[in-house]
Amino acid sequence: MYGRELALEKTYTFRRGIHPQEEGGGKRVTGAMPIEDAARPSMVAIALSQSVGAACKPLVKPGDHVFLGQKIGEPAGFVGAPVHASVSGIVKGIQARTSAGGPRLDCVVIESDGLDEWDPSLHGAENPEDPKSLLQSIREAGVVGLGGAAFPTHIKLSPPPEKKIDYVILNGAECEPYLTSDHRTMLEEPAAIVDGLLIAAKIVGATHKKIGIELNKPDAIAALRQACEGKDIEICPLQVKYPQGGEKQLIQAITGRQVPSGKLPMDAGCVVVNVSTAAAISRAVRKGLPIIDRVVTVTGAIRQPKNLRVRLGVDIESIIEQCGGALDGVNKIVLGGPMMGLSAYNPLTPVVKGTSGILLMIDPSRERPLGNCMRCATCVSVCPIGLVPLQMYALARKGFFERARDSQHLLDCVECGCCAYACPAKLPLVQTFRAAKRALPRK
Repeated sequence: MYGRELALEKTYTFRRGIHPQEEGGGKRVTGAMPIEDAARPSMVAIALSQSVGAACKPLVKPGDHVFLGQKIGEPAGFVGAPVHASVSGIVKGIQARTSAGGPRLDCVVIESDGLDEWDPSLHGAENPEDPKSLLQSIREAGVVGLGGAAFPTHIKLSPPPEKKIDYVILNGAECEPYLTSDHRTMLEEPAAIVDGLLIAAKIVGATHKKIGIELNKPDAIAALRQACEGKDIEICPLQVKYPQGGEKQLIQAITGRQVPSGKLPMDAGCVVVNVSTAAAISRAVRKGLPIIDRVVTVTGAIRQPKNLRVRLGVDIESIIEQCGGALDGVNKIVLGGPMMGLSAYNPLTPVVKGTSGILLMIDPSRERPLGNCMRCATCVSVCPIGLVPLQMYALARKGFFERARDSQHLLDCVECGCCAYACPAKLPLVQTFRAAKRALPRK
């Protein structure tokens, strides 16, 4: 299925997991579609919170002129990433917009002047051999995890001195159904991806450099292999399984190491970076280019599925219109993939750094009544972390959130959705666990 040569190679995987079904062709629909540039927007709403950590304080006010790529927001805390203008033009104001999942976010609204004049102050790293200089360039460019987590990359590449990192692993699994933005980036920007990996390894001092790619992307494996020639980088073909792209699962598959409960990948001597993030690292370090756009897979129940390079701050309604509009019967729009994405409730929701996909769905499950837990333990058999979801669910439903955390390791749950997908009663497991985490007292 994936070519004789790959079939004979060693492959890597993790324990448990699932094989989600993809209706309507899934990844095959957009996997062969080159990345197109979306139309230049006349107006954008740049969210001031686009990463894990503190939201940004605006650096501009209504009436200000901004350049393309100009920093317009600075994080209010240590953990966070700055945001930049995705067009040149005039700031119209700071307005709230509904984000994926429902929360309202403050956004800098900019009216484009149609010129796309770049900020003349942008430049690459002052000293490409100095890890501190490299980190500064990555931070100033607002680079975050583009696989969906949106964790600030400069923080990820700054482990405490006592944490020795010997592996940098690029995540090219893209195991979420339907999404192909990383796949296309691997085909179209392999040199930048490899450069970003080498930069990340230089910063953390890692000696082992790996790239994990699922076997259903043989063309991407070939493209990265060619780009890695002579660079002491190993391509690791991954078995096709969800969530193969989860950090902990990828580390287990490639290194055999286990990230301890309650710990981070750096506690296993590893740093995991998404392939699209690696390309962004290269652009930041070599040219000083900030993240002003990203590749988004627009797919599902839509007339013209595409992989689009979309400016940050563009509303999802205009992107859907550029793809011919929704098919009849669409009752759900998910930003991201169907397993870990978040529902969009407002057509003016803006694209942010973590928006890997716009998935239009005709979802019959919205009409299906929920069943009761039968204690069949199917959820236990598929959990890639080795948790007991049925026990966590029972405790969370009764409001015993701290017991779920302490006795059932609630905080180790990565919300991958395997349990909910496999549950024959279709219980809202992930939603319940997410709500339980929010209800826990802050330490």
